[in-house]
Amino acid sequence: MAGTGVATPHPVLDKPLIRFGKRILERTAPGTAPGEYRILGIHPLTPHIGAEITGVDLSQPIGADLADELRQALLEWKVIFFRDQRDFGPEDHAALAGLWGEPEANPFFPTGDRAGVSRLAKDAMAVGTENIWHSDHSFMAAPALGSVLRAVEIPASGGDTLWADMGAAYDNLPDAMKQRIEGLTAEHDWVPTWGATMAQDQIAALRQTMPAVEHPVVVRHPVTGRRLLYVNEPFTTRIVGLDEEEGRELLHELVLQARIPEYQVRFRWQPDSVAIWDNIAVQHYAINDYYPQRRVMERIAIAGVPLS
Repeated sequence: MAGTGVATPHPVLDKPLIRFGKRILERTAPGTAPGEYRILGIHPLTPHIGAEITGVDLSQPIGADLADELRQALLEWKVIFFRDQRDFGPEDHAALAGLWGEPEANPFFPTGDRAGVSRLAKDAMAVGTENIWHSDHSFMAAPALGSVLRAVEIPASGGDTLWADMGAAYDNLPDAMKQRIEGLTAEHDWVPTWGATMAQDQIAALRQTMPAVEHPVVVRHPVTGRRLLYVNEPFTTRIVGLDEEEGRELLHELVLQARIPEYQVRFRWQPDSVAIWDNIAVQHYAINDYYPQRRVMERIAIAGVPLS
């Protein structure tokens, strides 16, 4: 709820837990008209985030008109999905990601011999390791702009992925909270997560090229200018300039916004499905409920720009 809803105190914490009232769930930035599509079929999964796309074979060359519609669809829906892309190979994967930019390597995921493609395999050895709402690479000075993910091997059941619209998360903050966080910055760091199992000398070596970074708590989307809440549970470590207790309480309240179902879309994977998401506009959560089955995905992250 934005602005004027009624808050219900938690009986133990004595803090607002649920805000009643209408929610603002806008698909596009204020003043932006919905896209027009002559090639793509758009099939919304929710009114404001997530759409399945039909009418395109991603294994075929992508012309200028189709490229424009794909970029528009991603800006409008934040995450878009394609089914039955059986002939979609590594070269097609790279070409599709290239519509938005250069590939960006994740220093903590292995990359195969194909440029930019990371193979992500989760099976019985990965029990309990997933997951938490996050934005990829927010611990980098220029976080990934987006990702293109292809399903290679899917469990018979389970293994869905969710995405949360962080524009909606910002829009629905109370006005007092929006004023409170205006102009604040937050530190993002990989050490509490990726560094948890590393020796100190490994951390020190990686620190040379990956120091902690700061981003605004509220960023503007680099293309649309829409205001987005940009903090996440695993990588945002503190609010700069606030004392420890105040900063911890504020950060806790902000990161929980991604968990609100009204801001989310959930996708059931099938073999040869492809998803593209706007990593600045959304957070995502891969559900680990498929033990002892196996889940294999291939991903290319798209290099981003510093946020403001």
